[in-house]
Amino acid sequence: MDRAQAEPAQLPAAAGGAPQSLELRHLRYFVALADAGCFTRAAVQLFIAQPTLSQQIRRLEQIVGTPLLHRRREGLKLTAAGHVLLDASRNVLSLVDHEVSRTRQTAGLGRLRLRMVIPPGLPEALAVTATAGLLSAAAAAEVDVDWLETTLDAEFSLIHARRADAGLGWLTAGPQALPAALDAMILGEFEPDVWIPSWHAAAHRATISLDELAGLDVIHIPRRAQAGTSAEWTKVVQVVDPRFEFTDSPFRSSLPLILAFAASADRPTAVLTGPVAVIGTPAAPIRRYHPVDTPGMVRVSLHNHPLTASAALVWSTGLPRPLQQMLFETADRLTDPAPPRPAGLVSISTAGMMTGA
Repeated sequence: MDRAQAEPAQLPAAAGGAPQSLELRHLRYFVALADAGCFTRAAVQLFIAQPTLSQQIRRLEQIVGTPLLHRRREGLKLTAAGHVLLDASRNVLSLVDHEVSRTRQTAGLGRLRLRMVIPPGLPEALAVTATAGLLSAAAAAEVDVDWLETTLDAEFSLIHARRADAGLGWLTAGPQALPAALDAMILGEFEPDVWIPSWHAAAHRATISLDELAGLDVIHIPRRAQAGTSAEWTKVVQVVDPRFEFTDSPFRSSLPLILAFAASADRPTAVLTGPVAVIGTPAAPIRRYHPVDTPGMVRVSLHNHPLTASAALVWSTGLPRPLQQMLFETADRLTDPAPPRPAGLVSISTAGMMTGA
């Protein structure tokens, strides 16, 4: 980085300390650049010339009065000030977009819009129930919903970074561990399905202890897609066996193939799904879940339910109040002991084939 970039010119502040000539496009350019990681890619995404983007970023640094990023051979890296401005820029742009939408709605030109994440691999009944409830609430509130089917990490970074407004996901450390900019409501406690070799002593009891499970090789199907849950469950099993680690499978998405692989493995192998069943769901043979039988493997329950995850609806606290109220009411209805059930809704116990690979 040259001296001119390292020591940007200081501009006089407006009355009250506000920087002069700061425009929303500066913030949009900065966010796009931070997300893209390089000027070339960001310029293409913004449909502007690269020299123009470079000029505007330098202008933004002059307005703020400090460098916002380091330009290095291996790529761009935000400064400490750059990280602060990036978070603030996302908040400002999200608020502006929502308020423009609300203004258009008031003028009869448009409606509020919610960007909702439904990650792949959720238990089918949970996803269906939540989606149906949100659709009903959105229709009543005259809100449009954009559905995003993508993975959410344990920190719900997509929502925290304002790339989405809300989403369903798994809390691994409780709502108190979420960033202050996020709100959450717990929808229920779920546990995995477990398959073990049919000759195992636990197969006759239809339940297996954590000690017994730790003595097997265990394939955790959504290990990468649900990294947060997988890490927390690993810690739980390591209390019993500090050397325990989940085993990988050459197959990632087909439950029958993974079960067949486990049944023919050289060492006794169990298969653990992601959280798919409400805690306490009775065990049942695999044929109840998939038309393909897997000889040698049976489904059992984990004794005392040591491996669990909390399904939660999470949203940004920066959303307009009508959207937050809609999400809160949707979550509240989903946690009702006897919520209305749409016709044809799949029961939670039939979601075992949803592996979330």
